[in-house]
Amino acid sequence: MTVAGRVLISEQDIRRRVAEMGAQISADYPQGPLYLIGILKGSCFFLADLARAISTPVRIDFIGISSYGKNNTTSGEVKLTKDLDLSIEGCDVLVVEDIVDSGVTLNYLSHLLAQRKPRSMRIAALLDKPSRRQRAVEVKYSGFRIPDEFVVGYGLDYAEDYRALPDVRVLDGL
Repeated sequence: MTVAGRVLISEQDIRRRVAEMGAQISADYPQGPLYLIGILKGSCFFLADLARAISTPVRIDFIGISSYGKNNTTSGEVKLTKDLDLSIEGCDVLVVEDIVDSGVTLNYLSHLLAQRKPRSMRIAALLDKPSRRQRAVEVKYSGFRIPDEFVVGYGLDYAEDYRALPDVRVLDGL
């Protein structure tokens, strides 16, 4: 499948930045275990690379949540599609997200997970698009700040396509 559009963030830049983020997270959580909670499906590539870049022992779980469906803008309605398998009570939790856009999904998820009484909870996102923010979300570890363009690749999709691209690209025509 070919993708029209330009490369916004190269594979090499992603690798470099994920390594830097992993080093910072390792310094902030030297003991472990750190629970990485990946938001399905988009975070899977980022979460795998980030977990390998963190020297602290990590445990991994996934949660499914959606506010987009097959659209390219948020519906504003958040739906839990898969819950955690592990208890996070008393644990240090790092929510791992591919992109923070409107903040609707992460705001909802932060409140949901806080009710489960983790010791600490922070957010790591590969991409941050603050110009689209509708809800306040504090992203502790941010890979790249990007403009208000629709992007795909490295886990991000459009109608389930383009996730496996090794870089992040602007998808033309939307």
